Amino acid sequence: MKVKIETTLGDITVRLYDETPIHRDNFVKLVKEGYYDGTLFHRVIKDFMIQGGDPDSKGAPAGKMLGVGGPDYTLEAEIKDNLYHKRGALAAARQGDEVNPERRSSGSQFYIVWGQVYKENQLNQLGKQIRMQKVQDAFNALAKARREEIMQMRRERNRAGLQELQDQLIAEAENKVGKQGLTDEQMQLYSTVGGTPHLDGQYTVFGEVEEGLDVVEQIQNTATGRADRPTNDIDMRMAIID
Repeated sequence: MKVKIETTLGDITVRLYDETPIHRDNFVKLVKEGYYDGTLFHRVIKDFMIQGGDPDSKGAPAGKMLGVGGPDYTLEAEIKDNLYHKRGALAAARQGDEVNPERRSSGSQFYIVWGQVYKENQLNQLGKQIRMQKVQDAFNALAKARREEIMQMRRERNRAGLQELQDQLIAEAENKVGKQGLTDEQMQLYSTVGGTPHLDGQYTVFGEVEEGLDVVEQIQNTATGRADRPTNDIDMRMAIID
């Protein structure tokens, strides 16, 4: 399934992934309803991404804060290990982990990745940081599953037991994550095509740009003001391509 995004700076054609059917079907539904027509790319960060899909951006006056609008639902995360935040990736925006631990996606807001092309030493360092975060996430999940046991040990002031369990969970988390922060495929992708590797595993990627990457580049280069909103509005209309 393909969608054409017509903007004031040119057209972008995106292909939606079948591997993420919840996001694909929701996006198609909203496009067919005309939900996105007249909305803006309301948040643009150079060398990072362009974001749109907030219904409150339709006809929004200059200076209006945008980015919290959407339908009255969120979408179940469809985060896949093999769908990366490469340049041109189409992904779903969402609220942060502190209020959204399940990483559910916004019902309408999306972003298109620009990012950067990395050198090997940059990716090696980034890989270490990403691996540390993965280990921490795995540890937190394991600890959550053993919460009652941990709370009982705390009540009993069983410091030795807590330390032993912590060491055990750290070892399990390390083993689960493995030694590599970034896969060989990611290393190759981000050193040639570019993108935002630190977002992998955090947000749902559900499509990619097939045509119009030059338009994405123009948009991400545009001048912005408060809250990263372009100083000159960039609106859009969408249509399904048969």
